[in-house]
Amino acid sequence: MIVVTGATGQLGRLVIDGLLAQVPADQVAAVVRNKEKAADLAARGVELRIADYSAPETLAGAFAAGDRVLLISGSEVGRRVPQHQAVIDAAKAAGVAQLAYTGILGGPEADFKLAAEHKVTEQAILDSGLPYTFLRNGWYHENYTANLAPVLAHGAVVSNAGEGRIGSASRADYAAAAVAVLTGEGHENKAYELSGDVAWSLAEYAAEIAAQSGKEISYANVPAEQHLAVLTGAGVPAGFAEILVDVDAGIARGLLAGGSGDLARLIGRPTTPLASAVAVALKS
Repeated sequence: MIVVTGATGQLGRLVIDGLLAQVPADQVAAVVRNKEKAADLAARGVELRIADYSAPETLAGAFAAGDRVLLISGSEVGRRVPQHQAVIDAAKAAGVAQLAYTGILGGPEADFKLAAEHKVTEQAILDSGLPYTFLRNGWYHENYTANLAPVLAHGAVVSNAGEGRIGSASRADYAAAAVAVLTGEGHENKAYELSGDVAWSLAEYAAEIAAQSGKEISYANVPAEQHLAVLTGAGVPAGFAEILVDVDAGIARGLLAGGSGDLARLIGRPTTPLASAVAVALKS
């Protein structure tokens, strides 16, 4: 059985879709917190296993011996280490055949704050002794394109990333990589550095939006303190705003440029261009 945790999230649903295109539904299970939210998955023949990362006792029946499991990292920054550890412990107790984990580009080399919990999780998986696959996802196009409204309203992309380049890909590309690892062979005990084929700067991103929208869009590279003030002024919680500013500093240092080619090799095609994601966002 192939088991996907966090299956009703944005990435999880794409992974389930990809799996159902390749394997029978009775070979796919979804670990979800809310049965009702996953009713559409059940209707497609996917087995639902109800569990919560934050309630370790609920994970006891989430996995079985021989399962191939995808642990999609939790979304609650600051709480993810104990949540992930609960999943790892349950997977080990069940004797799963593979535990794949969606971490972050660079793995142990990523030194920005957002990477900290991912690094601890990877080490916990290594310590478990389970056969593992680390899917070190780079940035998603959607991290940027989902937030085009203020860019278009103010005519500016604001950041403290300097001329750093971002090797992003679409969320669907990363989902396809997870499907390849869960359905293929020979991926155990490997780490994949996943990024888009072409890295771009935020100045180039601003130019792409301008070209497609017909509006004048500039790139405002500002000091970290000013960017933080812009984000908090726009209503972003202070703690998360600090993480975003810290990530931008990492981008400036080249930590999210990628370039390994692992993603395209896994999915067997070129990654989705940024221009395509911008086009979709502008139409929505």
